[in-house]
Amino acid sequence: MTTDEEKTIYALGLSIARSLSPFDLSPHELAIVQQAMKDAAAGKPAVELNTWGPKIQGLAESRSAKVTEREKASSNAYLQKAATEPGAVKTASGLIYRELRAGTGPSPLATDRVKVNYRGTLVNGTEFDSSYSRNEPAEFALNGVIRCWTEGVQKMKVGGKARLVCPSDLAYGDQGRPSIPGGAALIFEIELLEIAGKTAP
Repeated sequence: MTTDEEKTIYALGLSIARSLSPFDLSPHELAIVQQAMKDAAAGKPAVELNTWGPKIQGLAESRSAKVTEREKASSNAYLQKAATEPGAVKTASGLIYRELRAGTGPSPLATDRVKVNYRGTLVNGTEFDSSYSRNEPAEFALNGVIRCWTEGVQKMKVGGKARLVCPSDLAYGDQGRPSIPGGAALIFEIELLEIAGKTAP
């Protein structure tokens, strides 16, 4: 890929792949999807879309439920292991908090706006979000994000860094997000850079 247009078309492929992820397709099933795209481009579909298209939603729901159950199993195993790591503290909500670097500034309240750098991964190590990759810290109201962050970041002090392991019910639950499977536990490494209106001593 050498041109911006080719890279954009490649991005289109990535977008399609993301939209297919809830179906948990096997290599054989992906080959069927590729064949369907070729047949559609040639104007010779092998089945009638009006007949079989309405069944797509049902397939998505049944496959998504299987993905969620599998994700919950691997997430629960990860959570149990994470809770035994040196320095890890498991709170009443199920959040696992581990300080990586002590801060010296104040701690935020749930009603504060904070500025942070962070990296979010799934239990298999896949990164789904990162302020580092955007080269720009994130700023938000602490009571306007997932419950895991609202609780965990309040334990931090400005200048500190912590690792939050979030059970799915403190994150996106069984619904998930486009890049986050339903039932997924999430791992965040967060640096608390500042609290709006408050400064480190």
